[in-house]
Amino acid sequence: MRTMLFAVAISALATTTVAEDLRDLCAERPGKATPPCILDAGHLQLETGLADAVFLRGRGGREITYWLGASELRFGLSRRTEVEAGWSPLIVDHPRGSGRVTGVGDAALGVRTAVTDPDADGPAASIQGFVTAPTAIRGLGAGGWTGGLRVPLSAPLGPNLDLGATPEADVVRDADGRGTHLALQGALGLSRGLGVLSLGAELWGQMDDDPAHRAWQASADLTAAVMVGKDAQLDAGVNLGLNRDTPDVEVYAGVARRF
Repeated sequence: MRTMLFAVAISALATTTVAEDLRDLCAERPGKATPPCILDAGHLQLETGLADAVFLRGRGGREITYWLGASELRFGLSRRTEVEAGWSPLIVDHPRGSGRVTGVGDAALGVRTAVTDPDADGPAASIQGFVTAPTAIRGLGAGGWTGGLRVPLSAPLGPNLDLGATPEADVVRDADGRGTHLALQGALGLSRGLGVLSLGAELWGQMDDDPAHRAWQASADLTAAVMVGKDAQLDAGVNLGLNRDTPDVEVYAGVARRF
């Protein structure tokens, strides 16, 4: 009996030690800047957009697009590397004056590896490559295979204040669907921790070099996230378009959970 109790106590202590050794929860959401953090080896993390609505007013009228349940599953392969898979199970596009289009989105696969020590303090960097598969119905996805490379960066500026940046280069589909071209984008943001609450502000921009029309987009984004224990997070955000090529407003809310 004593041996059994001793074994149970050792097991509980080991479990507690493993839990304490886990890195702080670090979700890719909210916001457009991607953090360089890597998920602990052998652990899963599910990040889901509960609801995301984009409002666009252009020359052709108003358009509203909803994403419901868009999710990303992350898995830690090693101390420095993780893999990711994402998919949108329901998109509803509702242009004013025309029929509503409903369907699934494209699927994405990616891998991210740390350039700096993921357990060290100070500036951090990683490299993330990804591809998207054309699983969406026509009009709701990229229209073909695409891919890209981003470099998530972060640096502490003081107690509970961090700077984040994510330069990115993508190969995207031409508007006519006949080829591909280059799109460059980047996000720069500040985040402030206030206990379990984290607030952020970002600037985002993109240059899409489509042969038919080179487009520039830019937005000012605000985010908020609150921790629920050590392994879950609730978040919300709003993105405000800064020019005519950018959606006027995007609002969203979601959750992240580590297992």
